[in-house]
Amino acid sequence: MSAPHLAARGVACGRGRRPVLTGVDLAVRRGSRLALVGPNGAGKSTLLRVLAGLDAPHAGVVELDGRALRAVPARERARRLAVVSQHELPPADLQVRELVALGRLPHRSPWRSDDADGHADAALERLGLGHLAGRAVDHLSGGELRRVLVARALAQEAEVLLLDEPTNHLDLRHQHELLAAVRELGVTVVAAIHDLDLAGRYFDDVAVVDAGSVSAPAPAADVLTPALLADVFGVAAVRLQHPVTGRWHLVVDPEENAR
Repeated sequence: MSAPHLAARGVACGRGRRPVLTGVDLAVRRGSRLALVGPNGAGKSTLLRVLAGLDAPHAGVVELDGRALRAVPARERARRLAVVSQHELPPADLQVRELVALGRLPHRSPWRSDDADGHADAALERLGLGHLAGRAVDHLSGGELRRVLVARALAQEAEVLLLDEPTNHLDLRHQHELLAAVRELGVTVVAAIHDLDLAGRYFDDVAVVDAGSVSAPAPAADVLTPALLADVFGVAAVRLQHPVTGRWHLVVDPEENAR
């Protein structure tokens, strides 16, 4: 059996010196899409930063194709891993096309940020953002900025995409359009997602981050159950099947939760 595309083995990590997660064993198959779900503050963002190599684990090792991530040169890592953080604030004086073109830096000389190869414009068009190419970054709404940052990751053409709450600030239509576009890339994706319906629809596997640990990835249909909502989120829910698509959806029971 081949090595996982991205893996954590015995990883412990935290915020500063404070431990948040311990004993994390995670294996992400090449080309699969893994959703990290769990309560706010459980450590999803912390884990993503460690998987991306932005923070060092307190213990254990992260591997890329069976190779310790810390042994991968920074430039190679930048070519192979693309990261969209939750709270990134790019320089206000950049235009959108310039920001997205920065995704090409790992592939060429560091002093070039133009889009001579057209990747930035192609990424913008893919997400329906071509009309924003000449706009200043500080004139974007929160949702527009999120989509532009994902476009930068697409322009990077990395084989692993790490997304921290990519649908944050997006309206319903753009949530689905963005995740559908990501799904069509055919790359390995690990994303922190708070919307369980989106996790079930657009991701192959789900891992639950809660109480200092991370569950083994499993098919979304097996993980996203009323028992999960009760145990992890403390709310009662029922599972209903959509009459048209046949998909199963978790629906919070307001009467049960009001008791």
